[in-house]
Amino acid sequence: MILSGASGQVLKPYTLGAVSEKTLEETKTIVRNNLEENGFTVLGEYAPAGDWNRWLFAITTDEILEAAGAAGDLGGFAAVLRVGITQENERVLVTYTTPEYWWNACLRGDYQMYRSRLLPVNRRLSGAIRESGSPDGESFGSRKGIEADDLHTYRYMVSMPRFHNTVLLNTFSSHQLAIEQIEANLSKGVENIKKVYSVNVPGKKQVLYGLALDGDKGESKFLPIIDISNPMHTAFLPYEILVSGTDVHMLHGRFRIALSFPDLTMGTFTKIMSTPGDIEDQLKAVTE
Repeated sequence: MILSGASGQVLKPYTLGAVSEKTLEETKTIVRNNLEENGFTVLGEYAPAGDWNRWLFAITTDEILEAAGAAGDLGGFAAVLRVGITQENERVLVTYTTPEYWWNACLRGDYQMYRSRLLPVNRRLSGAIRESGSPDGESFGSRKGIEADDLHTYRYMVSMPRFHNTVLLNTFSSHQLAIEQIEANLSKGVENIKKVYSVNVPGKKQVLYGLALDGDKGESKFLPIIDISNPMHTAFLPYEILVSGTDVHMLHGRFRIALSFPDLTMGTFTKIMSTPGDIEDQLKAVTE
């Protein structure tokens, strides 16, 4: 295993933590129990793209939230990790977002200040998943991987957005009004949107929402086009919006998708050319 986060060390977006001999349903229960026993809070769960061969847990810890709350106006995007369970042929794979890949991408230069506090979280997560089946531990999602320092300024190619080039979905007169509007919309129902989780980021007026995207322009449209390798990238979803102060942000689709699938060819990206705009339209509706 590579202890990453320093210059020259290479990271990949996902880790195959274990292979389970149980059914997907049985594995879901085992994974949830192991996560909670190892100090993780399960914020929400769902079947990405409505595919019942997949399951997703959104998780966090106090240490993760503390780092997210101290890391600038967009630090809340680092508040949650994701664990995917996928039935692939005869195997049930338990995968998760490689913590240091995502922390370097979303906390950027601030990550080094919290690395000593977050590395034990990384080890606890790895241990919790290893207890859920036959241990593996191989990282995947990019053939060559990306150096930690390069993740701080990552973009897919020249002219493409970086982490800080977010899409501003809406601005409110107060943080409280922003939360009240979003919660009211989700309560009454927004077409093709389902809330997976929300979490308050301590120390700041920030709330991160994970939202499932349904409908003919949602996850079931774009996921089968981009998630075409094995192991599958179930832990890519759900998509997030961050209420930071009075503003509501989403990571630009051409950044968030590329960060999750850094080896996608331009040919494949062309097939989902409308997806970033479709996601923006769906998430904007949550804030109006």
